[in-house]
Amino acid sequence: MSPFRITAVCMGNICRSPMAEAVLRTRVTEAGLADHVVVDSAGTGAWHIGEDADPRALATLRAAGYDISHAGRQFDRGWFDADHPLRADLVLTMDADNFAGVIALAPDELARSRVEMMRSFDPALVDLAVGDPRLDVPDPYYGGPEGFVQVLTMIERASDGVVEALPTLLDR
Repeated sequence: MSPFRITAVCMGNICRSPMAEAVLRTRVTEAGLADHVVVDSAGTGAWHIGEDADPRALATLRAAGYDISHAGRQFDRGWFDADHPLRADLVLTMDADNFAGVIALAPDELARSRVEMMRSFDPALVDLAVGDPRLDVPDPYYGGPEGFVQVLTMIERASDGVVEALPTLLDR
């Protein structure tokens, strides 16, 4: 049986989604599920294909004890195909725009059902509907280092919720 694949998606795949990839991968490993769950990331845009994560994202991750090897990628419709090598079983988008962009690529209702907002797994936010701005992980790209720290905190809380939900998600 192939592993369950989680893909974190933001706009350019250099800030939020690589941070989510690093945190989720660590949490999955700590939960003893690394043999069953693969975590990666992508962006809705093509601007940073092949590039490393933003240096501020990397510095924030390293300061918190996370590590990541990264090369930017773009999410496309093929990632919903069962036989695609990067097939995504769960797509975690960072904000409402990313959510809408990924939903627009989904070929059918089954594919759309695999798209969630990252923060919808935050235990304090699980009752919020898609589109509620409190579910957005803000893009820290145009700000200072404190924005990356804020994003990391949001992603950590949501990642804990994702790992807690994995037994149910793996049964879908």
